[in-house]
Amino acid sequence: MTENEIAKIIVDIAYKIHVNTGPGIFESVYESILVYELNKRKIKFERQKAIPVIWDNINMDVAFRADLIIENKVIIEIKSVEKILQVHRKQLLTYLKLTNIKLGLLINFNEKLIKD
Repeated sequence: MTENEIAKIIVDIAYKIHVNTGPGIFESVYESILVYELNKRKIKFERQKAIPVIWDNINMDVAFRADLIIENKVIIEIKSVEKILQVHRKQLLTYLKLTNIKLGLLINFNEKLIKD
């Protein structure tokens, strides 16, 4: 599967989750439902994946945790916040840089419409 094919599946799942649950639930609940849907589709993923940072030749094993990494090609960062801030975007960009993954999706389930 390509990054774009994975992204389409994730967006479809996120839309389905949002329509059925609505906004205002904890991020962990949205993540659990997303994991359930990925398992149903037999899509490989890693949940709460530790992303190391190497500094001064020292490997910092658990510098960050990505919510989901799908097929080693797409990072999913799940939020349930009033507003996506610039720091959230920078967080995802840092994860992409540290993992050399090309595509990341920042999904805020606390919006009236998921497309927002």
